[in-house]
Amino acid sequence: MGNTLGNAFKVTIWGESHGKAIGCVIDGLPAGISLEWEEINKEIKRRIPGVYSYVSHRKEMDSFEVLSGYFNNHTTGTPLTVIIKNEDADFSSYEKIKDSMRPGHADYTGFIKYKGFNDYRGGGHFSGRITAPLVFAGAIARQLLKKKGISISSHIQQIGAICDKKYNPLGEKQDVLDCLSKSSFPVLDAVVEESMKKEIEKKMQNKDSVGGIVECMLQGVPVGLGNPFFDSVESVLSHALFSIPAVKGVEFGDGFAMAQGYGSNKNDIMQIEDGKIKMRSNHNGGILGGITNGMPLIFRVAIKPTPSIGIPQSTVNIKTKENTMLIIEGRHDPCIVPRVVPVVESVASIVLLDIYKLSQFE
Repeated sequence: MGNTLGNAFKVTIWGESHGKAIGCVIDGLPAGISLEWEEINKEIKRRIPGVYSYVSHRKEMDSFEVLSGYFNNHTTGTPLTVIIKNEDADFSSYEKIKDSMRPGHADYTGFIKYKGFNDYRGGGHFSGRITAPLVFAGAIARQLLKKKGISISSHIQQIGAICDKKYNPLGEKQDVLDCLSKSSFPVLDAVVEESMKKEIEKKMQNKDSVGGIVECMLQGVPVGLGNPFFDSVESVLSHALFSIPAVKGVEFGDGFAMAQGYGSNKNDIMQIEDGKIKMRSNHNGGILGGITNGMPLIFRVAIKPTPSIGIPQSTVNIKTKENTMLIIEGRHDPCIVPRVVPVVESVASIVLLDIYKLSQFE
């Protein structure tokens, strides 16, 4: 099913952007685990729009209610079901344009796929709103991975043409990662933060939008996770990451820059250090042959500009079959990159825990 991710740790998401509620069902949680709800709530709040002038004015607090799978402060081993109510849904602006297919959105493909019966309000099931239950599930996976000594962190590596520095491919200190997790606009270089925010605000004032890149790093990943060919770590992670709305590209390690290098400067040389095998570099992003090699697992995702913009655009009326002009109203982010950061971490957590549970390391 297209709404289910994972095998041993399985997450099924449901709901629509402007429906009554959204949520997920999690299968594969062992019985007897006491979850840290404050940590889960903290991750969910990271996805909510901040106090900046350039974020969506839709205010969903994403308060969640667990309906099953948790009893007497422990998981029961049965499916854990959570519901998150939509409390600030305003779909009046969508009624005006329901027959006009919004450029860059899934309106047209969704209309054809579901024969016109799809919920068009705010993108329905295609909306980024549905990433909220993904973050809930990811927060749980993150807690289980932490017990294995695995940490996950992301930062805004690029907004438009403005770039933050990249992670140290050999790993970052914990205080750096802690600082990023507490920031609503996580960057490694504080100097570029203001420039990035100004770029977003400029696009908002021009009724336009801008995209960017999120870089994610997983440290403490053991050697030997992953199964070639079709269940390689890159294959499984990419499959899940591309399910995040607006993701249009994924690269691992040096990624496309590898095409401009040579074996002599892109191979990760091994050496013995304190009786253990380690790499001097990490051009391959912690993965060789689809299997983790013990180095930090590093990847980047490209996020397209928010398709909802205030500039008049040409489109078609699906009902009258005529060309028309469209001006999108409503509450939209001119840049969704900052809000995608915790979603990327959550998806990576879900996937890695699933791979871990299927491996000999369980």
